[in-house]
Parts: sequence; structure tokens; C-alpha cells
Amino acid sequence: MLRIAIAATGLVALAAATARAEDAPPPEPSGYRMENYRGPTPATLAGARVVTTAQAEELWKAGAIFVDVYPRVRRPADLPPETIWREPVRLNIPGSMWQPDTGYGALTPAAERYLRDNLDRATDGDNQKWLVIYCRQECWMSWNAAKRALALGYRNVAWYPEGTDGWGASGLPLQKAIAASAEGE
Repeated sequence: MLRIAIAATGLVALAAATARAEDAPPPEPSGYRMENYRGPTPATLAGARVVTTAQAEELWKAGAIFVDVYPRVRRPADLPPETIWREPVRLNIPGSMWQPDTGYGALTPAAERYLRDNLDRATDGDNQKWLVIYCRQECWMSWNAAKRALALGYRNVAWYPEGTDGWGASGLPLQKAIAASAEGE
């Protein structure tokens, strides 16, 4: 009887440890996330400050530069030409610079230039200004873009993993996003 109780206790402990491991955030990778961008994200980003909604709101009120990297939803390629297509409205944090498609793991040279040039314009070339980079909750694109901003030499990068989902759920305002233009547009 004692053996059964010990074995049962061991199984319960193993099940609890497994459940905790499944709930734990994934480890921080050394490189960029290259696929499956929607899913649990790490709790950390080396070199960046990971912020909660309350901390993001403080930075917002202090005038930090907010950068939304949520991708633009494109017209489906298989949509018949006679079908009317309206791009879905993206809501983001007021005052944000929306830089769609800059959170992928691999960027085209044009997308990388678009990100770099717009960050440079937004900061007036000052790599000490606070950047708060976000997307949606459980979105690796913001993690990738924040990591890329660090690689570009920005010193005060905050990654806001809750993104617009956490912001809106807290009752904070959202506005219609307008994509940042590329130089010359």
C-alpha cells in the first residue's frame, strides 16, 4: 500500500512539473524567429527592457516612440479580380509609427531600409531615445523587430509583448493605424 502511495505521489509531481514546463515561456533564441510568428514568446529579450501594459503606458505618457510592426494584410492572391477587397483596419496605440512587415525573421533589403530609415527619422538620428516596439500578444514579429532595433544600435529599446491586445484590454485608447511612408513617397 505504501509503494502505491509513493508511486502515485511521484506521478502527481511529474504531472505538475510537466504542466509547469508546458506553461513556461519558450527560451530566448540566439537569432530571429523565422516562421510561426503567432505563438508563445520568450519572457526576455537580451539588451531590451520587457515592459508590461502599465510600464508601456508610462513610457507613452513620457513621449517614447512607439513602433507597431504588425504586418499589413494583403489582398489574397486567389481572390477573383472582380471581388471588392478592402484592407482590414489596423488599430494601434495613438501616436505610434506603423511599420508593417518589418517583424519577419528575414527582411528584404527594401524592408530593412524602410525600418532603418523610419526609425532614424522618428528618433532624429538619436539612438538614445526610447523605442517601444510591439505588435499583438504572442507575436514574434515585435520580438524580432526589437532585436533588430538593438542590432541597429538603438540603446533604449523596450519590447511590449502584450501589444495592442493588452493595451485595449486595459481600456487604453487605440486609433486607426496609417503605415509609415518610405522615403520619397
